[in-house]
Amino acid sequence: MRVGIDYTSAVRQGAGIGRYTRGLIRALVEIDRTNRYVLFSAGRDPRGATWPANVAYRALPLTDRHLAILWQRLRLPLPVETITGRVDLFHSPDFVLPPVWRARTALTVHDLSFMRYPECSSPPLLEYLMRSVPRSVERADLVLADSESTRRDVIELLGIAEDRVRTLYAGVEERFSRPAEPDAVEAVRRRYGIARPYILGLGTLQPRKNFPALIRAYHALRETHGVEHQLVIGGGRGWLDDEIYATIDALGLEGDVLLPGYVDDADLPALYTGAAVFAFPSLYEGFGIPILEAMACGTPVVSADASSLPEVTGDAALLVSPHDVEALAHALWRLLDDGDLRETLVERGRQRVALFRWEAAARTLLEAYASLAG
Repeated sequence: MRVGIDYTSAVRQGAGIGRYTRGLIRALVEIDRTNRYVLFSAGRDPRGATWPANVAYRALPLTDRHLAILWQRLRLPLPVETITGRVDLFHSPDFVLPPVWRARTALTVHDLSFMRYPECSSPPLLEYLMRSVPRSVERADLVLADSESTRRDVIELLGIAEDRVRTLYAGVEERFSRPAEPDAVEAVRRRYGIARPYILGLGTLQPRKNFPALIRAYHALRETHGVEHQLVIGGGRGWLDDEIYATIDALGLEGDVLLPGYVDDADLPALYTGAAVFAFPSLYEGFGIPILEAMACGTPVVSADASSLPEVTGDAALLVSPHDVEALAHALWRLLDDGDLRETLVERGRQRVALFRWEAAARTLLEAYASLAG
């Protein structure tokens, strides 16, 4: 087969979908040296990557925003084969499909949070997704969902036949396969201004991540048990994030809640390793890669019990309602206070992570490609 893949998210997004696309496509081209791949991106790959001989890489002198305007807003009927050349199959790993000429199409839908929680999206983003994603899903020959939860949402909310939607779980990069060395942990603590033991949250600062609830739970933890840990929430500025700052101010936690901004990918293993607990109280996730990364680094996890997250955690985390601040505070305290429980969850976490590997995900993807080409 000759397969075209939009690699733009891998180049333009450091976290989230960008990490997913990098992990999956790199694993794919490692295990498959038979089919030919044409990857393209809006902008050059800043990582200076080298690719196997069966992979061609094409950088476009456009931004991802320009591509979205041309293909999704203006709906310019310029087929993607203009970029890739003739392909048998085209895969978009980031929610929307460009026009195609004759290729079969695969589309990855990571979540439908914009439909389940529209109030958590900025109005321009919501308007774009509500128009573009259903249209792309309808056109796709195969939809790949990050989890069974997302697969059910696609079937229910978009009315897609079950046999057109397939679950493709994410994986964990090998660099998270063991705790970071103490020197690396200390260097990262200094780099981000972490002065005390800490509880870690991670994600773009936006309403769906539910960080105000985590901050209130942290405040309750301090009031009830007098813990001295800092709360560190790593992530870049997103949208509708005023409540995060207002909650910190209202509770007088300016010196105790640290918002260091976007965390460099290279620093993540040490940041996870140094945390006493990793907290992930999100209202909705298509998968939840950070949970597995924290587990791989030997850090116990408190997670919301919403959407796909129980699929990811299994019995390797404490699960609470994302709407129950008291339960979240209690779960955090249990992991800070109960050494036996910590050890149990750390060991279960290692076992859980072993179930999610990028190589396995890439083999599932290759099978999906073959079924489409069949």
